[in-house]
Amino acid sequence: PLPLSLCHCVLRPFSTSSLIQSGWPQSYDAVEPLDLEEFLMSQLQSGDSALMQELGDFPDDDLEVELVEKECRTVRHSVPEEGVELDSHVRDCVQSYTQPWLMSLLLQVKSPSLAVLSDDSSRTLTSSDFDLRSGLTPDPRVEGLLHFSNHDDLDRFNQEARQGNRHPELFALYPPADEIRPIPDCPKEHMGDRIIIRCQAIKFEIDIEPLFATLALYDLREKKKISENFYCDLNSDQFKGFLKPHTPQTDHSTLSRAAIFSITYPSPDIYLVIKIEKVLQQGEISDCAEPYMVMKETDSAKNKEKLEKLRNQSEMFCQRLGRYRMPFAWATVNIMNVISTATLDRDTTDSDSLNGLVNSDQCNMSAFKPATITISTFCKQEGDRLSDEDLFKFLADIKKFSSLQRRIKTIPGTIRLDVTPVHDNPVACLSTELIPVKPLAEKNVRPVKEVLEFPSSEVYVPHSTYRNLLYIYPQRLNFVNRLTSGGRNITIKIQFMSGEDPSCVMPVIFGKSNGPEFVQEVYTPVTYHNKSPDFYEEVKMVLPARLTERHHLLFTFYHISCQQKQNQTGASETLIGYSWLPILSTDRLQTGQYCLPIALDRLPVNYSLHSPEVPPVKWMESHKGVFNLEIQAVSSVHTQDNHLERFFTLCHALEGGVTFPLRVREEKIPENKLEHELKLSIISLSSSRLEPLVLYLHLVLDKLFTLIMQPMVIAGQTANLAQIAFESVVSIVNSLHNSQELARDQQGRNGLLATYLYWVFRLPDSNELLNTGPGGVVPSTEGRYSTMGRASATTVGTMLLQSRLRSSSNPDIPAPHSAEDTEVKNILSAKVLLHIQGRELALQIVVSTGVCRENAYKYAWFFFELLVKSMAQHVSLEKQDVPRRSRFSDRFKDDVTTIVSVVTLEQAEKVNISLAFFLYDLLSLMDRGFVFILVKNYCNQMSTKTVSMPTLISMRLEFLRILCSHEHYLNLSLYFSSPASAPVSPCPSISSQSSSSCSFQEQRILGLFELSQEFKQQHYLAGLLLTELSAALDMESEGLVQKKAINATYSLLCAHDLDQRCTRPDVRAKVATLYLPLVGIIIDSINYLDFTGTGLARGGKSKTGGSDEDPDNIPPINQSIAMAIAGNPFNTLARNALTNCSTNHLASAITTDCLQISLSAFTHNASQNYTLLNTANIIVSSLVPLAVPLADCKESVVGGVLRVLLHCLTCNQSTTFLSHCFSTLRALVVKFGDLLFEEEAEQCADLCQKVLQHCSSPVDGNRSQACATLYLIMRYSFSSANNFSRVKMQVTMSLASLVGKSSDFHEEYLRRSLRTILAYAEEDTEMQNTPLPSQVDELLRNLNSILSDTVKMREFQEDPEMLMDLMYRIAKGYQTSPDLRLTWLQNMAEKHKNRKCFTESAMCLVHAAALVAEYLSMLEDHKYLPVGSVTFQNISPNVLEESAVSDDILSPDEDGVCSGQYFTTSGLVGLLKQAAELFSNGGLYETVNEVYKIIMPVLEAHRDFRELVSTHEKLQRAFDNIIQKGHKRMFGTYFRVGFYGAKFGDLDEQEFVYKEPGITHLPEISHRLENFYSQCFGDALEMIKDSKDIDRSKLDANKAYIQITYVEPFFDDYEMKDRLTNFEKNFNLRRFMYTTPFTKAGRPRGELNEQYKRKTILTTMHTFPYIKTRINVIQKEEFDLTPIEVAIEDMQKKTRELAVATHREQPDAKMLQMLLQGSVGATVNQGPLEVAQVFLNEIPADPKLFRHHNKLRLCFKEFIMRCGEAVEKNKHLITLDQKEYQQELKKNYNRLRENLRPMLERKIPELYKPIKPRLGNRDSVKRLSFRRALEENS
Repeated sequence: PLPLSLCHCVLRPFSTSSLIQSGWPQSYDAVEPLDLEEFLMSQLQSGDSALMQELGDFPDDDLEVELVEKECRTVRHSVPEEGVELDSHVRDCVQSYTQPWLMSLLLQVKSPSLAVLSDDSSRTLTSSDFDLRSGLTPDPRVEGLLHFSNHDDLDRFNQEARQGNRHPELFALYPPADEIRPIPDCPKEHMGDRIIIRCQAIKFEIDIEPLFATLALYDLREKKKISENFYCDLNSDQFKGFLKPHTPQTDHSTLSRAAIFSITYPSPDIYLVIKIEKVLQQGEISDCAEPYMVMKETDSAKNKEKLEKLRNQSEMFCQRLGRYRMPFAWATVNIMNVISTATLDRDTTDSDSLNGLVNSDQCNMSAFKPATITISTFCKQEGDRLSDEDLFKFLADIKKFSSLQRRIKTIPGTIRLDVTPVHDNPVACLSTELIPVKPLAEKNVRPVKEVLEFPSSEVYVPHSTYRNLLYIYPQRLNFVNRLTSGGRNITIKIQFMSGEDPSCVMPVIFGKSNGPEFVQEVYTPVTYHNKSPDFYEEVKMVLPARLTERHHLLFTFYHISCQQKQNQTGASETLIGYSWLPILSTDRLQTGQYCLPIALDRLPVNYSLHSPEVPPVKWMESHKGVFNLEIQAVSSVHTQDNHLERFFTLCHALEGGVTFPLRVREEKIPENKLEHELKLSIISLSSSRLEPLVLYLHLVLDKLFTLIMQPMVIAGQTANLAQIAFESVVSIVNSLHNSQELARDQQGRNGLLATYLYWVFRLPDSNELLNTGPGGVVPSTEGRYSTMGRASATTVGTMLLQSRLRSSSNPDIPAPHSAEDTEVKNILSAKVLLHIQGRELALQIVVSTGVCRENAYKYAWFFFELLVKSMAQHVSLEKQDVPRRSRFSDRFKDDVTTIVSVVTLEQAEKVNISLAFFLYDLLSLMDRGFVFILVKNYCNQMSTKTVSMPTLISMRLEFLRILCSHEHYLNLSLYFSSPASAPVSPCPSISSQSSSSCSFQEQRILGLFELSQEFKQQHYLAGLLLTELSAALDMESEGLVQKKAINATYSLLCAHDLDQRCTRPDVRAKVATLYLPLVGIIIDSINYLDFTGTGLARGGKSKTGGSDEDPDNIPPINQSIAMAIAGNPFNTLARNALTNCSTNHLASAITTDCLQISLSAFTHNASQNYTLLNTANIIVSSLVPLAVPLADCKESVVGGVLRVLLHCLTCNQSTTFLSHCFSTLRALVVKFGDLLFEEEAEQCADLCQKVLQHCSSPVDGNRSQACATLYLIMRYSFSSANNFSRVKMQVTMSLASLVGKSSDFHEEYLRRSLRTILAYAEEDTEMQNTPLPSQVDELLRNLNSILSDTVKMREFQEDPEMLMDLMYRIAKGYQTSPDLRLTWLQNMAEKHKNRKCFTESAMCLVHAAALVAEYLSMLEDHKYLPVGSVTFQNISPNVLEESAVSDDILSPDEDGVCSGQYFTTSGLVGLLKQAAELFSNGGLYETVNEVYKIIMPVLEAHRDFRELVSTHEKLQRAFDNIIQKGHKRMFGTYFRVGFYGAKFGDLDEQEFVYKEPGITHLPEISHRLENFYSQCFGDALEMIKDSKDIDRSKLDANKAYIQITYVEPFFDDYEMKDRLTNFEKNFNLRRFMYTTPFTKAGRPRGELNEQYKRKTILTTMHTFPYIKTRINVIQKEEFDLTPIEVAIEDMQKKTRELAVATHREQPDAKMLQMLLQGSVGATVNQGPLEVAQVFLNEIPADPKLFRHHNKLRLCFKEFIMRCGEAVEKNKHLITLDQKEYQQELKKNYNRLRENLRPMLERKIPELYKPIKPRLGNRDSVKRLSFRRALEENS
């Protein structure tokens, strides 16, 4: 057992204190590794342990090099014709395309798939499993809830439940990303997106002759034909009979009517063009087409005769001219439009797809639905517009105008084609070379042909099949200047000749439809009577593999006589002349554009050896070129690149069989210059174009590696070509990586190179040495030299064998001399050869210099994998009998050491991962102790690099993670051997005191937990990784580095869990010991870990710097840390350690921190593995009960455990886990209830809330567990803790809080839970005689009523005012329950805050604070505390509501009452500070001051000067805001809203004042309310537009009416004295006014003398702002103003505005001028002058109006005075350009004053009589308002 008193000092790999001082972990030197081979040999021979014997070394089949037959799409490989001797290059090409792949496999033990592990999904419970039963039936009760009398029985029961159905492999449930490099795709022939087009019908209105169709794809954007031609015809047997004389045979392959087209670069402008030809006949195309345009099969009998005549005529032409064709018609369709439309799922007609308007992004070439294309018009071919250029012009017009142009003559007819995507090869498919493609057809069905694509841009895919095709395109012929007659119906016969004799014609031309597969000759279609015809013919031929200078193309030109002249029985052909083209020019295939002359005579002897310019014959047009043609080759043997061709030619010269001087193009190279020229050609390889280089990449690299690894003999001397060849390889690797067109994999490897290495690369001559794969054919050794003469082959072979003992880099090293050739051959066994080759490669990397060296190391991955594959081939031949340390020479090991060292020092940042994989591979091939030394060197060299510590650790971690992912990592870590002895003292820093108290046994156990020197040495990789982990975890601000470290460890644990070799318990136990130090590392670093995944550590420091961007998408840290903490391998260990501990140090650490972290991590979300989370959580929860019994001071631990369990209930967890969690919780309540209820009041409240939340769960299982737990809490608090009132209070508060805040709360399930708890109470026989059942019943009834209010609240979620009213009502209902009222006030504050109603939110918190103050004033008597709610009056008079609670209703001492955290001084200050913040957000800065007036005495009393500083700063900000914002502050806008109609229910006839944000216009609130209520009532809602009184009798009873009126705050004159500022005029408002204009006649508006006004004053129940935004109107007063009173009010208002504008501190000129314009403007309608003329012109007859008349006169006097001041003021504000405007204003002002003067000077004499003194009361002196005077008079 492990005494944990020691654990603190043991579980540290190095001292944390030093780390914290320096800020970073100290760098370390990796320890010296064991000599693994030696150790294994000695241990395995000693036979100590059966496990070691069985599992010690790698298995024998760990490495395998095998030949894998190439998968062939076709039934046989495409190869050259048999019986032909091939030249070296073609032979190499064919061999490269057909030989098996060579793969070296470091075998991997497969991990079990997750499907196998997770097959128990049937027992998981999801939220859809419950069955919702109607009615309040209680849920099933949890069995045995009250049956356990003994605590131990309860624990045992829970423990067994947790152990059931557990997964043995926890980590396997959440596997990390594999570290395995992606296997490159096998090289195969390039194919684009493939579609199959089937020709279903080609029909014209009449059917009189055979017709022939040619289909091809054209890309209009690139102006290029992008497929070869596909020929088909749908002629009837009758018409085929017409052509019998010209069809010697019909091969099956020519019957195809369906073609597979490939499109590599889809573009919206790809058109399918169908050209129709017919048999040649007399007449222009128009003449031949006319019957098709004017006749129909269905016409009258007369037509039938005509048609029959036409048929007979056609038959005659077919028999005579059946071998010749003529152009007839064409049609087109935008194929991409068809595909994109088919993706939208409908058939297509030509009107849809003629125009190319389609977005290429929508073209999903593989996912469209099969579509049928119907084309209903053909275009007639124009004899003078047949070329491709003309076709592209037509297509451009079609695209531009979306239809055919009028000038194009059309022929009625129909083509029907089916288009479908190709996913798998269809049955009976033929490749473009006519080789059958798998799968074969069982019956003789019509074949489908693959049509070769000519991609519109380069395609970078190396050749992988033999293909050798030539395409000839005759383009134009010009006989215009020929004077002789004849030569008007011209055709060209095209033949491929192997000599000059007519018998040398070769049948290599592909036939067309319904004829022979291959033909000897082809005739171009004839354009009638055209001396310079254009051609569109494509002639496809297969080139012979061996071409000689005799091979040529022969063109024979004929004139065809369409009409047989009388007495003429001969042929219809008349010879015109010949032309020819040699197929080779200086040994190179001729391709491109040519313009040939035509010879008129018979061809001379040996003409084919010359180009057509040379022989002395009679030429047409004196030897001018008159025949244009183009030749294109699609070949995988002819490179068509000068640099590549030269390189291959010179390489083959090395193999012998050539005569010197060697001819290369125009040059002649003697043997002594061969080496020099070859070097030049190697250098120039990098100059070749990218496309041909990629196409022949495999062959080029093979040749270069042969030159590097095999010394070559030239003219008897060994040639030194290795270095230059190596530089060329590096250059090619560099250019492929730098090319933008070529893809890379996720590790930055060029895809083409990775493919080459994996599948293709082999050491030269390795075929002879390796066993073939199944059915593999390996060429014989002589094959390589088969072109040499016998004598030379023997001598060169001998010299080669001798020279191979030398280094090809250093030919001066002498070869060992030997008497006999045979001896040399014996020495040079295959193994030595291969070893030398591998060594040569390593040597080249080491000795490279300059740019070559830089690039070799930059792309080290390539050379690493090259070395590994070379070594694997070497090892595979000798691994049976040679021990590892003897497999490679010391010189080779030195080279490898050098390479690794250089890469580490110079390129580590770039090739870190590649280097790790290299060493990973070497572990399977070399002496493993040697590889460990390389790892040690790497770690130590990295420590010396000047990079930041996080980057350094990150790189080392990445490196180690890959190494540790090795298949035999456990063997490499010697997991089966434990350290021989533990250190004497567990760690240097331990005090002597504690040392003496440790027994030797304890120290030995402690040694297992230490990351000691011996551990690191023996378990080398594990030690390195754990050291890095420890260093990373202590870097508290480096979240990403921590993630990486944890991920690496976690990946390993997963690998062990998934490993079938680790299933046995004894193996697992051994594996677990490897990770003992991990426990200590984690507990030690718990405070530095980042648990969020956001990069912030728990210490709170934010992430600083760290240039290391995380390269892999590491899964979030949470699960990994948690896995590491909860980890399976040492789960047992943790249990034992905990059980035997003597102090609570580790117990509380694990309980409170580790467990909580782990549980947070395993939270469910949609994307995660359910079983994993479940299992992990159950493992963690199993540790929870263990923690408590161990603790010395149970109080702190019980709190910690409860915290963990509550955390579980908060997280999103599975039903299975929650049931265990609730069981543990119930056990805790039963065992430690007294502690819980006494000490943990806060957590007890939390507990009630969490359990109640689960009572509303829709999942039956969760709900029943929660009900059982809640009942047990009630029962226990009643019987044992005597704390039922507290629980009752907390449950009620929890429900209130749940209802107010929780969004996932289900009222119907909660009701059912309440019913279930009631059932528990009724069935609890023990408690029947106690008050518990009745108390539970009362509590549940109370909860139910809260729920009812909640339901209403749910209905009004969209109506914020109604919702707040309901919450207000609920809060008011809790007037006697301060805790709950406080909760609801806080809920209301939250809701207001979410709606940005900050003032109302603040008021809620002020009310809450007043409630707390009332309670505190009863409990404590401190001067600094507020005296209840009275102190809050200055903030708002509404707060006095909170004083309703008096002593007799509430006793603060009553248990459970006012026990929340807010009912304290700090709670009060907290509420007020929140309120102040919200007031500040709401712009009420003056109120902020009032709030702080209450807070400050408390802070002063507590001497909290820091807070006082902060408070004064906030006050300063508030006052600054008041000064700065001044008049610009916006306060609320108010509206009266009346609801009328029975549909409104409670709201009917209610009037409210609504407070809306500043500058809210009437239409805005009107629109908002109309929108909301129209959703409720639909069309029944009506908005009343005016503000008149509502007459109920005139309203429709079935409708709902809303009346909205803008209102303004109203103040009496005396109030205005105190309300000076803008704030004061907008705060504490209770009275509002709106005016309604009217006339006695009933109209709202009239003349001045008849315009009345009604003022309505509303009084609300509370003052604004309040805790809600609408308040009921409780009083309404109205009074009417007479016309003169209206005039007085208007004039007073104008005067006031003028005075304010004139006397502002910073006058606004524009505002002033606007007011002046309205006051003194010349003609202002209803302006001041008119008002004066109406009311002041005459003294009123009615004495009652005298006072009003006089008041208006005085108003005008003041008004004219203010106007004068304003005009003067304006004079000082105007700019120069406004002088005239000022003069005009002054003039208008003077005019107005003059006009008003007589009226203003006229006084009413009666008003100025002397007042007689009168005794008695002095009522008359009372200042009566006009209104009162009027009332008295009336």
